[in-house]
Amino acid sequence: MQKAIDAHFHIWRQQDQPWLVGPMVPRIFGPYEPIRRDYPIEEFLADQQDSGVEKAVYVQTNWAKEDFEKEVAFLQKTADETGWPHAIVGYTDMTVDDIRPQIDRLKKYPLLRGVRMQLHWHETPAFRFATGPDQVIDPRVRANVARLKDYSLSFDLQLFPAQMKDGLTLVGENPETNFILTHAGMLTGMDQETTEAWKAGLRTLSAAPNVYAKLSGLGTFVHRNDPGLIAYIVDNAIEILGADHLMFGSNFPIEKLWTSHAELIKAHRAAVAKHGPAAEADIFWNTAERIYRPA
Repeated sequence: MQKAIDAHFHIWRQQDQPWLVGPMVPRIFGPYEPIRRDYPIEEFLADQQDSGVEKAVYVQTNWAKEDFEKEVAFLQKTADETGWPHAIVGYTDMTVDDIRPQIDRLKKYPLLRGVRMQLHWHETPAFRFATGPDQVIDPRVRANVARLKDYSLSFDLQLFPAQMKDGLTLVGENPETNFILTHAGMLTGMDQETTEAWKAGLRTLSAAPNVYAKLSGLGTFVHRNDPGLIAYIVDNAIEILGADHLMFGSNFPIEKLWTSHAELIKAHRAAVAKHGPAAEADIFWNTAERIYRPA
């Protein structure tokens, strides 16, 4: 079995997550009552046992904005005590006048490798996170992303296809920074108009050599583990971006709403296997190892 890095997973304490404490609201991944609880590292390790995952990258989970350092400190402490995770993508508010004071507070945590602020916007209200469709090219966002290179930090870029031209503007301004497209560009449906727009968006971003993509969260819009859908996304992402620009991520425990880790990675392994061992090595290990530098 090809060893794997899980390049996108979460753990949390419910008390730290305003969205898990407040009332249920419509969300991109549907009803989420089963995960309105603690999800500790011990449960994640049990979930992915025997999966071939040897390292994992934690990605921020929307703590209160003012608690951005508490989140990274919690993950660093978890890693110090358990050996997991092996890299951390924290949160910084890219809309402030100057992001550097926030990053200066985070850089003392040795596992910090990048940051994410979700910038995705969609005409469907439940799919929105950003304040508007063009927040990705807001002048303050652009100025702050430009500062990441001074810290050798990557940026997890979460966009829908309609935003990817603006995404290319942001990426193109920062050739020294690695950008990781979350959830492979967020394909929302399988009708022809939607799939063609998604592929066109990937082609747009493929013009930049510093764009990578995560094969993660692929059940987000169908609320199931769909091997056929996963294969479709894998096939097109490899064709457009290349296997050496792709990495696997489980998006657990979000995907635990509808599947097990074992079934999820089985579907991903099957989709990648037909592309050969070099693609398997890139997608399950090499790309994440190179971009996130897990400890």
